[in-house]
Amino acid sequence: MQKKIAVINDISGFGRCSIAVSLPIISYLGVQCCPVPTSVFSNHTGYPHFFFDDYTDRMPAYIANWKKLGLTFEGIATGFLGSVSQIRIVKEFIREFSRENTLIIIDPVMGDNGRLYSTYTKELCEEMKQLTAYADILTPNLTECCNLTDTPYKDSGWKKKELYAMARALSEQGPEKVVITGIRQGEFIANYIYEKDREPKWIRTHKVGTERSGTGDVFASVIAADAVNGVPFDKSVRKASGFVKKCILKSIELDIQKTDGVCFEEILFQLKRD
Repeated sequence: MQKKIAVINDISGFGRCSIAVSLPIISYLGVQCCPVPTSVFSNHTGYPHFFFDDYTDRMPAYIANWKKLGLTFEGIATGFLGSVSQIRIVKEFIREFSRENTLIIIDPVMGDNGRLYSTYTKELCEEMKQLTAYADILTPNLTECCNLTDTPYKDSGWKKKELYAMARALSEQGPEKVVITGIRQGEFIANYIYEKDREPKWIRTHKVGTERSGTGDVFASVIAADAVNGVPFDKSVRKASGFVKKCILKSIELDIQKTDGVCFEEILFQLKRD
């Protein structure tokens, strides 16, 4: 039987992010991707203007039909959640659809570069902290990790013991596996991998180009598909990091605007199915 992942995130018609990224990548890795839309955008909010339709009020009816179908999932993955109501709906979804072997992969999309997104109120941050306790795998960037652990943010100069303390604090709330992404180390970008009862690891790649929309979604999609396919976590993080780098390089080669994300479509065939 083919494995399935429910992906709870928004849909952006243009700009290569969220479900528009997750659907092809997860599918390519041999897992059926089943979207639960939280909202619909014509294009992401990094552009000067956009159409937006909030689906929060329609999510329960959408999900209720899946209950009637008796659907089960090997994985449940979450992305950007824009309100307390959405997070509470996600908690209920996890309680309803999780089975003994269902993996919960939470990407706590809250901000970047030391700043939270404008939608993230104190109440919303607290609700996200509660949601992370449901995760088996947690994929925060450095900004999000600092917020979730009430740790002061700094752009660089992180010591191993500091990252270990944050990752362990997050893991103690529930997740077996945590990867802290986007740690700047000179000419490198590092990811810090923490797994309970294992020695932490670093995975570093040379920094290329500039930041682009959707790279976190590319990374999290590979992690989610690999998780339900049984790929070792450190191997998956290395694969996801390397693929993001290749996507950025290809986007530079094709002169793709930063707001247009990364053209993963051109090199999807290079992503290994383990």
